[in-house]
Amino acid sequence: MAGLIPQQFIDDVLDRVDIVEVIDRRVSLKKSGRNYTACCPFHDEKNPSFSVNPDKQFFYCFGCGAGGNSVGFIMDYENIDFPAAVETLAAMVGLDVPREETGGNSELQRKRKSQSQSLYDVLGWTAHHFQTQLRQHSNKKQAIEYLKNRGLSGEIARDFGIGYAPPGWDNLLQAIEETPDDSNKNKTRQQKIAQLETCGMLVKKDNGDFYDRFRERIIFPIRDNRGRVIAFGGRVLNDDKPKYLNSPETPVFHKQRELYGLYEARKANRQLDYLLMVEGYMDVVSLVQFGISNAVATLGTASSIYHLEKIFRHTSKLVVCFDGDAAGKKAAARLLETALPAMSDGREVCFLFLPDGEDPDTYVRSNGKEAFFHTVEQAMPLETLLFQTASEGINLDSGAGKAKLSQRALPLIQQLPHGVFKQLMLTKLANETGADISLLQSREAEITASKSPSSSKASAATPTDRNQRNSDRSNKDQQPSNNNANDTAASKPKKLASSELGLEKTPIVWAIALLLHYPQLAKTTEMPSCVEAIDSKEAKLLLKLFTHIKTQSQAVTTSMLLGYWHGTSEAAALNHCASRHKPSEEEAVASDEFSDVLKRIEEQFEGRELSQFIAELERKPLSDLSEDERKKLKSIGLNKSK
Repeated sequence: MAGLIPQQFIDDVLDRVDIVEVIDRRVSLKKSGRNYTACCPFHDEKNPSFSVNPDKQFFYCFGCGAGGNSVGFIMDYENIDFPAAVETLAAMVGLDVPREETGGNSELQRKRKSQSQSLYDVLGWTAHHFQTQLRQHSNKKQAIEYLKNRGLSGEIARDFGIGYAPPGWDNLLQAIEETPDDSNKNKTRQQKIAQLETCGMLVKKDNGDFYDRFRERIIFPIRDNRGRVIAFGGRVLNDDKPKYLNSPETPVFHKQRELYGLYEARKANRQLDYLLMVEGYMDVVSLVQFGISNAVATLGTASSIYHLEKIFRHTSKLVVCFDGDAAGKKAAARLLETALPAMSDGREVCFLFLPDGEDPDTYVRSNGKEAFFHTVEQAMPLETLLFQTASEGINLDSGAGKAKLSQRALPLIQQLPHGVFKQLMLTKLANETGADISLLQSREAEITASKSPSSSKASAATPTDRNQRNSDRSNKDQQPSNNNANDTAASKPKKLASSELGLEKTPIVWAIALLLHYPQLAKTTEMPSCVEAIDSKEAKLLLKLFTHIKTQSQAVTTSMLLGYWHGTSEAAALNHCASRHKPSEEEAVASDEFSDVLKRIEEQFEGRELSQFIAELERKPLSDLSEDERKKLKSIGLNKSK
């Protein structure tokens, strides 16, 4: 499709994708502290120097200097152009790529940016509002008693941001006039209402009026992998229906891709040996109350492949907890089929069936933490459940029964990725049925071949296939007009030594690093005028970066900034600064550091000017000095006698 991709859309895609997921699909990553590491895909090496930062959403190789955001990685790894890389990422998050009707209409882009809504800010404010109601509302006693009866402490409620939506149809409508954040203070009431409706917080009636979606419920904020509130779940305080109510799908929330408690689990555990998937919000927080901090929950939906892939980015083992009744076994069978395509070698899925009438909350209360851990250790491996499910109702003592088992099991095994685990499953089937394994392999291949080509999604294509398709269309596409140089396909990154970049940790370089990690600093600070007078590449880059952030109408991230300059002469320097020079993880400390470093830049500039002035005057005879030069010499305490 002709036309430019709006910069706003590119920023939105970068905001939604997880660079760990993007890279891990192509390069096997290993957790290393807060980051992920691997051997670099862009140069030969035996020891991993390739690092991925999930918090700031960028990668960097300390060996060859390759670095950037998700778009840059896709371009370099798959050797495709900028538009094709954006399309690849957009497909991962289920978005269609729009195009500007007029090619370089920057005015249109600015207009759309000015009209864009900061949904994360609105949701953050809404979460704060619900938390305030839990502390201050006249009906708070009922909500607090409910939480206490469920065994939750104030600390757990605080850590999970639990709040309260009191009775009433227009509490949020009344509260929007009190919106405290700067991004909303200048918006009209109608604009604020529109934002809350877009976030799913307000429901529009037939007559055009609005009412609160959540009323008289305990509120559980749902956070994304960066800790931002993206939606809410609400539980009634009594037996009313529905027991749980979730936010609807919104531009920032897709329930098939999100897990409640994952952010908190990652925060509480430096290393996740396994994740425990339970049914509801209360199960998650109740387990944390008992010291079990590795539980997550789906959001009222069946587990999807997206849920599983997200889990396997953080751990290699998943234990899924089900009720032991017929409904629980049916749900386990559905998850089994969902999990099969995700079962690459090294991954493990187990199924935990609790006694009838028990859920994780009630079980851990009655039996304690250690008993619950013991039950987890007894969880059924995926392969056991697969054969148990496939053999249900079959007489395995007969030849016909064994053939029936083969008929049921082979389509399941066929869904497994190629590898050792799949081969072991075929071997097990051969042992169970007495059939020759080569015959089973042949039948499995026939099942694979019989699958319709249309069932193979673009996302499942090999990198080679994608490269060919993107190569065919690359000459027709244009990149967005974002003042960078991404108009050609990316080549493999060139190795750049630190000496080439010339980026020792000077005050200016430190200021660049601080802005990359904390772009919001540019909104609250003025750049010293002396920076414009400094004749260096670093100073020019600092000014460019500062001015760009300052002029943006919406919040920008590290990933967005690296994407803006991807493919330009400044890209290598910015990647280097972002990865090599790491400021404090506390924003308040970083703010103080930024103020200090700007003062140091001013002091150094003034010192250099003074030194130059003195050197110049010392070359002159006393008789040639002007009156102003004599006064200046006197003011700085120097005496020129000759």
